[in-house]
Amino acid sequence: MSQSPRIRLFLHPDTSTFSHLVWDPDTREAAVIDSVLHYQATSGRTSTHYADRIIECLRDEGLRLQWVLETHAHADHVTAGAYIKRTLGGTTGIGAGIRAVQSHFRDVYNLERGFLPDGSQFDHLFEDGETFRVGGIEARAIATPGHTPDHLTYLIGDALFVGDSLFMPDGGTARCDFPGGDAARLYQSIHRLFELPDETRLFVLHDYGPGGREPRNETTIGEEKRDNIHVGGNCTEEEFVNLRTKRDATLGLPDLIIPSVQINIRAGVLPPEETNGVRYVKIPLDHAQAFSATIDTQPPTP
Repeated sequence: MSQSPRIRLFLHPDTSTFSHLVWDPDTREAAVIDSVLHYQATSGRTSTHYADRIIECLRDEGLRLQWVLETHAHADHVTAGAYIKRTLGGTTGIGAGIRAVQSHFRDVYNLERGFLPDGSQFDHLFEDGETFRVGGIEARAIATPGHTPDHLTYLIGDALFVGDSLFMPDGGTARCDFPGGDAARLYQSIHRLFELPDETRLFVLHDYGPGGREPRNETTIGEEKRDNIHVGGNCTEEEFVNLRTKRDATLGLPDLIIPSVQINIRAGVLPPEETNGVRYVKIPLDHAQAFSATIDTQPPTP
């Protein structure tokens, strides 16, 4: 049975996000990783157009959706995970660290009493090193905190889906200044991935086309180890932390961080309707620690 999955990518150009459809060519069972629900910030309207392209491909290829996976609770786009599950079924999954992220943002946004920071919004919480299967292909969840405390990488056969930890070699690495982010932890997480075979296929979540080149999302572990402009070659942890800290200090917040976080910690389910039948996302005014606070990685039991 093949241990090299088939992969189809879907680019959401507004957020430079690559979603991945991954399947076992023998069993036709599939996983969707990091889907996108289009969100129009100026109107507050959502659209399933990009998610529908994934659904259409699943149907055209005769695939059965087994997993709807997230690498973390994204801050730059809204997940379509709930919509895809509602349409085709499947099991939603994310890293167990989501509970810490939920606990922090529940307080930031003063979410409704019924929202529990226990990860129950997702069907499955992956622990570090946990194994699973996509069809007959062996897969493993690898905790890669640093960008966020809940960040997870999926190794499915010979394909690695790194989320926001690594970009293409000429793009470097992800920022580490979100709540619970830590540049030293990201360096250590990346070096865990660098222990994999050099020929391991590596798929990034975002590519911003450095130098004006066309967006790309596939490289290898070997290429990242050798050529990544932030962490490749002989870069030490101290050098990386200094580089990342200086760079992060120049970055603004993602345009969609406020709606994205509120929806993504709910596994893509929109906030509940209020008494007038309308759903809302909240904007915290003058909240000093909304997006720059330390997250307790062991939140209290709700």
